[in-house]
This record gives sequence, C-alpha cells and structure tokens, in this order.
Amino acid sequence: MSMPFYVSPEQVMADKAEFARKGIARGKSIVALEHQAGILLMAENATSLSKLGEIYDRIAFAGVGKFSEFDQLRKIGVRFADTKGYAYSREDVRGRGLANAFSQVIGEVFTREIKPLELEIIVAEVGDDRYEDHKENSLYRIKYDGFISDHKGFCAIGGNVEEVETVLKRDYRAGMPLGESAKLGRRALSAGAERSSELAIESLEVCVLDRARAGRKFYRLSTDEVQGMLDA
Repeated sequence: MSMPFYVSPEQVMADKAEFARKGIARGKSIVALEHQAGILLMAENATSLSKLGEIYDRIAFAGVGKFSEFDQLRKIGVRFADTKGYAYSREDVRGRGLANAFSQVIGEVFTREIKPLELEIIVAEVGDDRYEDHKENSLYRIKYDGFISDHKGFCAIGGNVEEVETVLKRDYRAGMPLGESAKLGRRALSAGAERSSELAIESLEVCVLDRARAGRKFYRLSTDEVQGMLDA
C-alpha cells in the first residue's frame, strides 16, 4: 500500500495565496480617494465591463482580478444591502457591515475550496452629516483571503499597486477638491501602468460618492465629464 501524498497546511495556504496574488496582479489598478465633498473612485479600464459600481445609497464597490468573481460578489452585496435596508432602515446599511459580509464569503472560499477567489475589492462609504455616527467617510480593502483593512484618505488595489501607492503617499493631502483628486488619481494609475505614460481619458472609469447629493450619493462620470474635470 503506497503512502498518501502529504502537503502541510502552511504550504497549501501559501500556494493559494501565491495563486491569488498572481491573478490580481494581472488586473489594472484602482484607486479610491477622499476629497473635499466625498469619495472619488478611479480605475484603469479600457473595456466596457464596469469595475466600479453602486451597492447602496452611500456605498460603492470596486473590484480587481477575475471579473466574473468580483461581479458576482458585488451582486451578493446588493442583495445583502437591499434585504437589510428593507428589514430595518436604509440608515442601518453600513459599509463596515458589507465589508464584514464580503470578508466572510471570501475567507470561507479561501479556507475550504481548492481554488481561491482571484480578486481584491474596495468598499467605500461616504459620510452623511444628518447622522451623528455616519459623518466620517470609510474605505475598506478586502483581500483574496478575507483580510480587511480600513484606510484613511486613499486606498489602492490591483496591478502594480506599490507604484500607485508611492504617488498617493507623496502627493495626497486631506481636503483636496474633486478636480485635484481626479488629477492625482490619474497620475497614480499612470505610474502603475505598463506603458509608463499618462493614461488616456478613454481608458479611465470614474465614479463619485457626493455627500451633498440628495438621495443616492453615487454617480458615474462620462468621458467628456472626466475630460472637463482634468482640464480644469
């Protein structure tokens, strides 16, 4: 009788992590930046498939890696938020709760399944001055293994993330106007791009969470709107 092949749990987890990281690194970078009036999300994306989207009234989602996997996760988040908002109240739907729910799903797959999810996501929640405990913006980054980290000011995922973060750490300052934040986001994404040149407007996907906007805070910018904002 032959001995069964043995691999230590540590090696299994290390192999899964390496597999996931390679898949995520092949994706294009995404940045989320707090600005004077809310949160800006910007992605390098030359396709028609959206990497940025709305989850709920004040909450947005950004995903990088395998599109089918993070888009399915986004849909799970929408259903989770709709159910909670209907059962309780819309104010009870919080970015922290969504980030925890995403973390549980991703972590469960990483631990139990042979293949981990090849994705990394950002959950962004804009503050609302009407509610005492909702005034601050929130940025959460959830990794392929379910690990959550919260960020102040900015957050970046995917691609050559080290180069992107270098620009953000150097040039970001609190309270920047939206236009300056957009220009910084473009510089940061360009630093991580393979071509090492300024990204074309057409290759940028840009969304905003505007805390002054009535009702739903999320809106998507057209190419012309992005062009006007960057030229200002």
